[in-house]
Amino acid sequence: MKKKVVKILLVMSVGMNAYWLVKHYAFDRMYDPDEKEQIILNEMIQRTIESKDYQEIAKTKDIKSIESSMDKNKGGRYPYYFNVSVRTTEGTYLFGCSDEQCTDIEKYGEAYSIYQDEKPRLPLE
Repeated sequence: MKKKVVKILLVMSVGMNAYWLVKHYAFDRMYDPDEKEQIILNEMIQRTIESKDYQEIAKTKDIKSIESSMDKNKGGRYPYYFNVSVRTTEGTYLFGCSDEQCTDIEKYGEAYSIYQDEKPRLPLE
């Protein structure tokens, strides 16, 4: 009886550890930046704010938020899987590196904005 319980616990332990390893290496690392990647994303936000495309948007639109993200799963290679989203009341503007050295940030697309249907989250109630 004791051997059976030990075997069951061993199988459960190995199974849970395998699950966490696969989850970490196959999924989380694709979307969650490590320390080096987070620094790159933070610098990209600053470069986005300094870019000509952002300045043109800032003149005419009401900017609500800026968000950085990383998606290694979309097929791009370094540094093209880094993104900065600038959310306004009318839409979301997507920014990314213009070349492999990321010497310049450029707007490469637009998307839907949550602020079309919802109020801003701040100030807190």
